[in-house]
Amino acid sequence: MAAKVAEDVANLKLNENISGPAKGTSNGKPPAENGEAEDDESDDDDGLAEGGANGEATGDKKKKKKRKPKKKKKAGSAKTQTSPPRVLMTQLYPSGNFPEGEICEYIGNQSYRTTSEEKRHLDRMNDDFLKEYRQGAEIHRQVRQWAQKNIKPGQTLTEIAEGIEDSVRHLTGHMGLEEGDNIKGGVGFPTGLSRNHCAAHYTPNAGNKMVLEHGDVMKVDFGVHVNGRIVDSAWTMAFDPVYDPLLAAVKDATNTGIREAGIDVRMSDIGAAVQETMESYEVELGGTTYPVKAIRNLNGHNIGQWQIHGGKSVPIVKGGDQSKMEEGETFAIETFGSTGKGYVRDDMECSHYAKIIDAPKVALRVDSAKKLLTTITKNFGTLPFCRRYLDRLGQEKYLLGLNHLVQSGLVEAYPPLCDTKGSYTAQYEHQP
Repeated sequence: MAAKVAEDVANLKLNENISGPAKGTSNGKPPAENGEAEDDESDDDDGLAEGGANGEATGDKKKKKKRKPKKKKKAGSAKTQTSPPRVLMTQLYPSGNFPEGEICEYIGNQSYRTTSEEKRHLDRMNDDFLKEYRQGAEIHRQVRQWAQKNIKPGQTLTEIAEGIEDSVRHLTGHMGLEEGDNIKGGVGFPTGLSRNHCAAHYTPNAGNKMVLEHGDVMKVDFGVHVNGRIVDSAWTMAFDPVYDPLLAAVKDATNTGIREAGIDVRMSDIGAAVQETMESYEVELGGTTYPVKAIRNLNGHNIGQWQIHGGKSVPIVKGGDQSKMEEGETFAIETFGSTGKGYVRDDMECSHYAKIIDAPKVALRVDSAKKLLTTITKNFGTLPFCRRYLDRLGQEKYLLGLNHLVQSGLVEAYPPLCDTKGSYTAQYEHQP
């Protein structure tokens, strides 16, 4: 969603034996079992010997070589990910030791956290939640890499969104159709597919026929969660290289924000560094040069368990926020750039919703709203959801009840956020 991903979490690298065919394979086929290659060689030798003996006895006639049947692959051997991703992540990493990914070292007066044996021991004692984050991050990385290779102009946004979300569900092992299953793990929030001047919070509703075009600049933003530990990462896709400077500006700004982030760092300092980096770029479109502007009312934020917006914001422009990042917090560092005004407003049909945490008790007068709230609570809890997810659960004619929940202050609506029409926006959350 607009403002996401724990800084060190979504930056993970896949082991070489997982991301591609196993060493020594051909066309993605598994390597021969031990002894299998030797059997083939001995088969050839035997055949040649037989042919030689026959040649002496019967002239030009040769016997056909007889090969021994290949041994069947032993059960439990290493697996590789499929395309589209469908192999459960715990099957790829049965030991439960998921890749750590990129680690940013502490600097300055926080460097003792790296050099102090006592501090490192305390960190290791609190390592359990990191395993859940690393599992989610590895799932995100594999699905993300598949999506980056396979998203092409001509596809519908619904096809793209469902392809990503179905992959996440298979890799987490939570399809989300049974009551409460999605709260255990699966999709962290609806897949954002915001095009051109729309910067965030757009996902297709049922019946949407919108098609990705070659000239589009599309932000792809999706989340994975394992036991409520939400991993969020986003990138921008453009098929025309004319938009490359815009994408480069935002990606550079995001990396700047990650370098500046850390315990006891002031939010205002991060925002100032991000803005300085991003606004040093410009992009030429149609013979006109546009400065890249940081979208001042979009931010990063901290993430809680089952809570995508934790309450703290990480600005991407210079400001007076003197609050600090604190030990134990998880933050999404993301930045947004625009060729427009650098300011977004609510626009278009709403699709994203989330139950408000600690919402007051309200007497609901609409029966459909009561039933829908029960469905939301049992299937999503406080995780964001979209109308397609309600359709998938078999909910019908729920819009009246959903709007009543929003008006009653029990559910928050997150409509698409757009800059001026004709402008182009880009988004990045850290990519390895």
